[in-house]
Amino acid sequence: MPYGSSCLARRPEIGFLGEEEGVSHLGDGLVWALDPVDGTADFLHGIPLCGVSLGLIDKDTTALGVIDLPFLNLRYPAAEGAGATANGSAIQVSDARELQTAIVAIGDYAVGENADERNRPRLALTQELAARVQRIRMFGSAAIDLVWVADGKIDANIMLSNNPWDTAAGVVIAREAGATVVDLDGSPHSMKAHATIAASPKLVANLVELIAEASKVVVLDKMSGLT
Repeated sequence: MPYGSSCLARRPEIGFLGEEEGVSHLGDGLVWALDPVDGTADFLHGIPLCGVSLGLIDKDTTALGVIDLPFLNLRYPAAEGAGATANGSAIQVSDARELQTAIVAIGDYAVGENADERNRPRLALTQELAARVQRIRMFGSAAIDLVWVADGKIDANIMLSNNPWDTAAGVVIAREAGATVVDLDGSPHSMKAHATIAASPKLVANLVELIAEASKVVVLDKMSGLT
């Protein structure tokens, strides 16, 4: 039975949103958001950085989530107000305070139609980060990016996108582990956000400023191309 059909059979009053199955049902406020294989390219190439991500969205925020990384034998559950764990042990975001000592993960570059245009802000962001942080990482899985911020393995994650099936579970896990999760402008993250930035709280303001600087570079490049 497909994942969406299974969820509907057990709790038909709750909506369902899946990357592969789309919106198969809309409930009254509560919606399951599922990505059965987050990090598909990694999975297809035999890279173990992939997992299953399931979150329960209550209006615009996530109430609970679980991310399972089967090839790493790790499971990260969290519920609003109840903390986050990894294989039953409590986890906590890192105490990183300065960008120059931070490891920052970024989302994948765009591929396909208009990839050059869509990658301009991503490449500008990468350049800004390379000049300021200790290391940049690209794991190829939004689920891993977010739970590894929660687990203190990395200090921050920046995704210039916000697909609910990618981020719903990871956002609540990161928040419950003490991370701050915001949109591009630093406002609190929701499922309607344009981007997903999760980090040790003391890094957030500097990351938002850095992203703004990268955006200015893109605008200036476009303007110079017109002259």
